[in-house]
Amino acid sequence: MKQSRRQFLTTTAATAGVVTLLPYAAQAAAHGGNMFPMTGGEVKVHPIDHASFVMETPAGVIYCDPVGEVANYSDFATPDLILITHEHGDHYNAETLAGVVGENTQILTNPAVYDMLPEALKAKANALANGEQAMFNEVSIEAIPAYNTTEERKQFHPQGRDNGYIVNLSDFRVYISGDTEATPEMLALENIDLAFVCMNLPFTMDATSAAAAVSTFKPSFVYPYHYRGRDDGTQDPAAFAAMVGEGIEVKMGDWY
Repeated sequence: MKQSRRQFLTTTAATAGVVTLLPYAAQAAAHGGNMFPMTGGEVKVHPIDHASFVMETPAGVIYCDPVGEVANYSDFATPDLILITHEHGDHYNAETLAGVVGENTQILTNPAVYDMLPEALKAKANALANGEQAMFNEVSIEAIPAYNTTEERKQFHPQGRDNGYIVNLSDFRVYISGDTEATPEMLALENIDLAFVCMNLPFTMDATSAAAAVSTFKPSFVYPYHYRGRDDGTQDPAAFAAMVGEGIEVKMGDWY
């Protein structure tokens, strides 16, 4: 795996809910991907599988919920930051994490996963609870509540446990839903440039609910992801795209 240049960092007390990482220079991966221009560079997105993706940014290389074969990440630079939304096996796998982290990789995760991490990974990690923020290379990371609101689904993602994230890249804001339904916190989002929005049943929400939520908070671009479900719960990203409001560009990643 390619290595990014050395990252120099300091970490504040965990009780402050802040991780401060000082600037570095990252390698660019040779892989192709959808590119989104922003001040000072571009954001390049590489779907990996289901809920896992790599995002190259001017602030560093970010992996979100890396699971599966470590070889799936071999064409990308070592992550500078890993975001983990919650503990389910399609979002968190300790063996995959151990295989992709580098010497200077930092991990941000919800408290439940933090408590599960092996000691070697925990040494690289900080817990971020709902509503808390962290700083990564002068970029603010916000933990957005991710949870089920439908009564019969609440056991999958109870309120207060799991995270979505907003990555504030100067003038480019990225929202990562994690596993959630259309919560008040999601609907209240503002000024989102790029969103990753889940949809599958029975675990999250259907395509209609996801499209209505996206039409409410109006990101400039949106990836439907995490759309394979159980039994008849798989959602159609094309149907989602047809229901999304005008002015929102739907991106179709190669997730499966």
